[in-house]
Amino acid sequence: MTLNQLAEIIKSRSNIAILPHVNPDGDCIGSSFALQLALQKLQKDSIVIVEEDIPQVYSFLAGKYAKLNEIPSGLVFDTVICLDCGDERRLNDRLYLFESAQTTVNVDHHISNTKFAQFNYVDTYSSATGEIIYDLLSILGVTIDKDIAANLYVAISTDTGGFRYGNTTSRTHHIAAAFLDTGIDIAEINRRVFDTVSMARLKLVAQAINNIEFYEDGKIALIALSYELIQKMGITDEEGDGLSSLPRTIEGVEVGLLLKEKAPGEVKVSFRSNQYVDVSKVAASFGGGGHKRASGCTLNMDMMAAKKQILEAVKLAVIQGVEE
Repeated sequence: MTLNQLAEIIKSRSNIAILPHVNPDGDCIGSSFALQLALQKLQKDSIVIVEEDIPQVYSFLAGKYAKLNEIPSGLVFDTVICLDCGDERRLNDRLYLFESAQTTVNVDHHISNTKFAQFNYVDTYSSATGEIIYDLLSILGVTIDKDIAANLYVAISTDTGGFRYGNTTSRTHHIAAAFLDTGIDIAEINRRVFDTVSMARLKLVAQAINNIEFYEDGKIALIALSYELIQKMGITDEEGDGLSSLPRTIEGVEVGLLLKEKAPGEVKVSFRSNQYVDVSKVAASFGGGGHKRASGCTLNMDMMAAKKQILEAVKLAVIQGVEE
């Protein structure tokens, strides 16, 4: 499917649900809100549906969402658009909304996307789903105002690590420049998104640094957050997930790992790499996916077993990478 074809689908529909992936990040939220605001300009009935409250750090963004438990039973949408979602499993309990829709659309930029919808647009060359939405709005003839620009700026800036990651291109900067031309306050946006932490997060970082583990002569750094620790410290998903890039920033580390025990027997794993390890392949071997330098998966086992299996796979990837 092309973006022009997607635009035609949107123009011909009236009742559209936008489904970001579970535990939505900045790209997912910013893209979803931007599309919703654009659909409103086109006089479309649209809604963003999530399973949990969006992270507090993004609460300043313009856009409305509903939680799944607020959706009337039996409600069917003529079109469901999944954004930044690698496969249907990341819809979690909202899968029934997707399956009951007359038309399903999947818009994403992850190389591991399974193209699970009737209509799929997956551009792995885009730095973020926000870049794709920017192009789509241009085709739809929607003027990007300050609210839409702020959403898409957050989408792209968060998925590129503040324009520091390797997925950042010259086009990424050109698009960001277009957002600045709308008059958005990027200093304030960046302060809110990148430079503000809660006291709980600060204490968590201190705990994580104190207990970080190193393997393969310092090429692998691992942080493990047990369910007991998460409950004791009152850590939110947002605060826990925010540590995923910390191990990778240490000098000499190629792969950084964050293992978070969300519940007994359920461990969420975040992979980050610097130069030569394709962590999307490692994550895929455990049923996950993502990007070459940032991926994730979930293991249904206890922390000890999860750590053992993940380390075995990552050590092998590091050794192979060094040899190459």
